[in-house]
Amino acid sequence: MTTTLSEALEEAYASNPSDVVILDTLELIHPDFKDENGKQTAVRVVRDNINLRAVLEENAPLDGGQEVEFIALGFDLEFPPVNTTPVPEITVTLDNVGREIIKYLDMASSSQDMIKMIYRPYLSTDLTAPQMIPPLTLVLSDVQANITKITAKARMMDIGNRSFPNENYTSKRFAGLTR
Repeated sequence: MTTTLSEALEEAYASNPSDVVILDTLELIHPDFKDENGKQTAVRVVRDNINLRAVLEENAPLDGGQEVEFIALGFDLEFPPVNTTPVPEITVTLDNVGREIIKYLDMASSSQDMIKMIYRPYLSTDLTAPQMIPPLTLVLSDVQANITKITAKARMMDIGNRSFPNENYTSKRFAGLTR
């Protein structure tokens, strides 16, 4: 699956206009992230000093096509060096995290499920959709938190370590297996 940048984002990267700001956002999703009503939710942050209301892509895992709020938070993405590593990793650092985000990480800490991270860039002049379709989706591993920051490794799905075929043949699905 290839990721396509919008023409407007490509132009912003190339010409760096003073009246257009590229707003980097992260969305963290995990099956155990629930709001106070028990509904699945996500942690959404924007690298800016004010919160952002923007529309997600139609096929987003949560709240697709809806306007959502991204909380202002300093974060950094350290991209991997160019080498022959089989699964390149990105180092993600979220600074000045509050109890709200730590609460969600605590929910996920006892689960076998991975935390999914979705990176979406928006332009300050167009918040009606992300400027990268589909957005970059990674999984978090090696999450470490202290009172001031969260650091994690993010990587693409590790295709090399998936079983093949990855379908489980059970007697419930394939009745002919039982006698």
